[in-house]
Amino acid sequence: MMTTELDVLVVGGGIVGAGAALDAVTRGLSVGLLEQRDLASGTSSRSSKLVHGGLRYLEMFDFALVKEALEERGLLLTQLAPHLVRPVPFLYPLKHAWERPYVGAGVALYDGMAMTGKYDMGVPRHKHIFRKQLSRMAPDIKTEELHGAIRYYDCQVDDARLVMTIARTAANNGAQIATRCKVTGFLREGDRVVGATALDLENDVEFEVRAKVVINAAGVWTDEVQVLIGGDATLDVDASKGIHLVVPRDRIRSDCGFITKTEKSVLFVIPWGAFWIIGTTDTPWDLDLAHPSASKTDIDYVLGHLNALLKDPLDHRDVVGVYAGLRPLLKPVVKRPKGDLGETTKLSREHTVANPVPGLVLIAGGKLTTYRVMAKDAVDHALRPQGGGDFRVAPPSITERVPLVGAWGYEARTNQRVALSRESGIEIGMIDHLLGRYGGLVDEVLELIRSRPELAEPLEGAPLYLAAEVVYAVTHEGARHLDDVLTRRTRISIETFDRGIASARPAADLMAGELGWSIERADEEVDHYLRRVEAERQSQLKITDQEADEARVQAPDIV
Repeated sequence: MMTTELDVLVVGGGIVGAGAALDAVTRGLSVGLLEQRDLASGTSSRSSKLVHGGLRYLEMFDFALVKEALEERGLLLTQLAPHLVRPVPFLYPLKHAWERPYVGAGVALYDGMAMTGKYDMGVPRHKHIFRKQLSRMAPDIKTEELHGAIRYYDCQVDDARLVMTIARTAANNGAQIATRCKVTGFLREGDRVVGATALDLENDVEFEVRAKVVINAAGVWTDEVQVLIGGDATLDVDASKGIHLVVPRDRIRSDCGFITKTEKSVLFVIPWGAFWIIGTTDTPWDLDLAHPSASKTDIDYVLGHLNALLKDPLDHRDVVGVYAGLRPLLKPVVKRPKGDLGETTKLSREHTVANPVPGLVLIAGGKLTTYRVMAKDAVDHALRPQGGGDFRVAPPSITERVPLVGAWGYEARTNQRVALSRESGIEIGMIDHLLGRYGGLVDEVLELIRSRPELAEPLEGAPLYLAAEVVYAVTHEGARHLDDVLTRRTRISIETFDRGIASARPAADLMAGELGWSIERADEEVDHYLRRVEAERQSQLKITDQEADEARVQAPDIV
């Protein structure tokens, strides 16, 4: 049990929870964060990995949401996280001649909103592409059936890496971050929430954390948290499953990604280094929240819509990785028949902050791009008397002026990339890789390599990553299990055809040296990871969500 009372306790270590911890601690408040698994282990590591305004929301006349998201896109790209966020070009194929003025007007509005926002736009403006140009830019697309395309820009980010970096920035400013700690209840004094009870899953120890106010940012677990406080639900959060496929870059020849509408959602084909990320679906999900499963039906759906655009179709043999995530979508709180999951595709992505009882603030909805605004709104609400904070001074948020760790020094180190390569003996392509993951903190990784030259070698089974990155994930980035490293600190689990099996033992041996694991403990970590991969493979052969879920849960979490 903590002997001191925090100002703010945050529940949930996803993008919003990490953002709320950073927002609160940089206002001068004492802050703690509890996450039941690893940082970003839920929705926040399984998105389309885009920082974008949401072009499709213009059709819904959700102009305020789009403008807000575009402003945040510019802020992240140019100021807060230039080392993690980068522009990516997209083609919007035009199937009919009448679409050019219609789509063109929408994209022009999209760019106009970005240019008139509070921060630099940071990406090039859109451009009209005609059939001959399109055939040169994307030779594998069926251009003969199209009337050209419109090229526009959005941004992408490694979502799990962004969350970890935000949490690390919060910790650098004094926040206390604890993973593998599950909240089991709330401390009450009368009607007021004054903290939480939790279970340390690593050590099987129960403890209490007292706080003036608790902010719950549990995403799709919001309903479960509301059960802990009793009474009727204040927020009604639906889980919508979206799956993504990862295929090698050489399977689709194109200079740009592309986007097209489907009957249920939007199909993105997103450049991702040596790969393409392709998705997504949008279907209701009421099964295991921790491990949503992609079924064969889901995979066939995405491949079918992709192949409608391609000259040479892809099949399951072309797929390197598959992942599924759950979007937390808000619905008005109404009584619905049991088993009625509703229509998730029509729900707004806007967020809501609620105060069901004094001392407890709930935030849900939203999207990855607008995490900072959501975090600000949650902390603002917590500081108000009705939010339960009871603070005499409520400093305003300053996170728009707080670059994330690694942002400082990134441009200088990028300009020095040739010198860094020469000094370290690491090829320049790998230096670029490190700069895109660590930014100005690349010096820490290179210092690790200088002290242990053997870590300059690629990790066995994953040539895109250095062995040093596994060690650094443990020593600096809070990784405690093999799954943390292969799935979130790196993306080996979706960027290798064997899903990281060949890297499991070498990575576990490197982690064992840092964490003091016994041979038996390292064996357990490897065995768990192999079981998880096999369970996921089996789930992806099933036709229905129910069957896929039953296959996936055969490999439970190691903690």
